Amino acid sequence: MGPNELTSNCAKPEKPRRKAAIREANEAAIIAAAEKLFAKHGYRGCSISMVATLAGVPKSNVYHYFDDKDALYEKVLDRTHKWWSDAALVFDRYDNPVDALGTYIDRKMDMSRENYYGSKVWASEVIAGAPKLRGYLETEVNDWVEKQVSQIRRWIEEGRMKPVDPLALLIMIWSTTQWYADFECQIRILNAGKDFDDEEFDKAKATVREIILSGTDAIGYHRSSPYRRCERRQWPP
Repeated sequence: MGPNELTSNCAKPEKPRRKAAIREANEAAIIAAAEKLFAKHGYRGCSISMVATLAGVPKSNVYHYFDDKDALYEKVLDRTHKWWSDAALVFDRYDNPVDALGTYIDRKMDMSRENYYGSKVWASEVIAGAPKLRGYLETEVNDWVEKQVSQIRRWIEEGRMKPVDPLALLIMIWSTTQWYADFECQIRILNAGKDFDDEEFDKAKATVREIILSGTDAIGYHRSSPYRRCERRQWPP
């Protein structure tokens, strides 16, 4: 084997990795741009040309990765759904209401700050009647909700929290936490024209968590909560 052949063979693995990195970077830029534009202008008001311009790529590149605007829109929705699904894994990890609900609230609040464009796109889609999301809502989301409703009912039966309506509790968590994303403009206006800084956001998160946990009178211990609770009583007292 000659030196040129050896050099050529050694260099080959770098090309697929470089191409994969370029593809990943392009896709990420396109999805981020689409997410922002769909959130600001809605599905009808956003075009592939607008996405390409904001992402800093040729229009042809967008079509290289996504067949059409529908495919790109569905990718944005799917990414938000995946993030929220990952946050919901805490219900499988913790078997007490304070850890499960408290950690879920924390993660949902954090996601509302980190991914408010995605949350807005999801909200707009649902307000429009969920033409693209209906399948998700009727299958995956519905199945997950039924599972968590059963778990919350079990905690209630075990005397570990008040006999609240489980579905109403989940909807309250979603509506409260996602409000910080969907109405971030209103928050900014009410907060002297500026976004929450880290301290203000942490206070808001702690308040939401404490009010919901106190309202359910959940028993257990949430490691990240400044309002530490001991397992000292059952419901009803």
